[in-house]
Amino acid sequence: MSQTVVQKILARASGKAHVDVGEVLEPRVDLAMSHENAALVMNQFLEIYEATGLEAKVWEPSKIAIIFDHRVPAESKKTATNQKKIREFVAEQGITKFHDIRGDEMGICHQILPEYGYVRPGYVVVGTDSHTTSHGALGAFSFGIGATEMASVWTLGTVLNVEVPATIKVVVNGKFRKHVAPKDLILYVIGKLTAEGANFKVIEYHGDTIINMHTSGRLTVCNMSVEAGATSGIVPGDEETIRYLREVAGVKDEIPLTKPDPDAQYDRVIEIDASALAPQVACPHTVDNVKPVSEIEGLKIEQVVIGSCTNGRLDDLEIAASILKGKKLARGTRMLVFPASGKIYREAMIKGYLYDLMEAGAVIANPGCGPCLGVHQGALGDGERALSTTNRNFKGRMGNPNSEVYLCSPAVAAFSALTGVITNPNGGN
Repeated sequence: MSQTVVQKILARASGKAHVDVGEVLEPRVDLAMSHENAALVMNQFLEIYEATGLEAKVWEPSKIAIIFDHRVPAESKKTATNQKKIREFVAEQGITKFHDIRGDEMGICHQILPEYGYVRPGYVVVGTDSHTTSHGALGAFSFGIGATEMASVWTLGTVLNVEVPATIKVVVNGKFRKHVAPKDLILYVIGKLTAEGANFKVIEYHGDTIINMHTSGRLTVCNMSVEAGATSGIVPGDEETIRYLREVAGVKDEIPLTKPDPDAQYDRVIEIDASALAPQVACPHTVDNVKPVSEIEGLKIEQVVIGSCTNGRLDDLEIAASILKGKKLARGTRMLVFPASGKIYREAMIKGYLYDLMEAGAVIANPGCGPCLGVHQGALGDGERALSTTNRNFKGRMGNPNSEVYLCSPAVAAFSALTGVITNPNGGN
């Protein structure tokens, strides 16, 4: 019987030739990721072993990755103490895929995993973060789980009670217009599906637009698939996947690819003409409240944020720098820039992107999640409005329920920073 990519991945991980949608499995995990919330996982993991009286040992240290990114450097005594405990645990357990607050080793978990080649096509990847969906960009079935579930994974190496999801096929053809990017595509998809339109399903991306899209853009698309309710987003592995893993991650061993069967069964099929897309903006306070930027341009903004696991990669910084080079931010508008990793920070520095952004008036911060989660760096004041390349705009998302967050692409963010109001990069079009 024909299968989608995720059905094939789950079949392999469960030791089966075929799995059906709705079937409940306990697949083997290829990679388990946590960030600072590893402290919660660790506590529950140790409780499991205290109850048995056995020595606490993770099932496979080489398959666990822990990255500090949400609160770096530590903003409080509590965070610093938790980070200290995690460092001790990592050393005791022999976990080598650990990224501390160190130069170009640091970064956001969803950038570090692909950048270091930790994720491969066909993997089952779980993470204690909802945007673990990002890694579907490399052809993996990648999804978020809770701390209790992760403690079980650390113990057993499998995920319990995984129901094989149905798949929505999104086919995107055509070439993006000027100043339209993968971020605009995924915002459009979320607006079309709504925040619950892909609940408990996978979104599988196809079409020549996706084939020609660099991994950076695919990461953006898969990252935000969860905002439509999807368990995961996935781009079947292809030549671009191999190129990225070889050239960026330095992977030298064989990279097998998993493809869907030509007659695989999908829950529904959505076709999109990329050439018809305009720049998009998600308006407060839900990510599916999406409109063409032309419908809301002119709204005053106090803060612009460029970065995060969604749009903090080198090409995102290049776009913003090319627009801002030789110009100055509008008075009354501040810009915060958060590169997604230390390697990206270094490359952007060498290429002059950070210099151009600073000269325009931007503040360059260390790699990390920054204001995205609303607890560390860049909180908004009462009544302020932010335009951001991050992935969520729920009430209070940037630390203040009395403010507003709009989501957009790096190009829309950069042009708007120059005018101090939400601005359409393509004028009236």
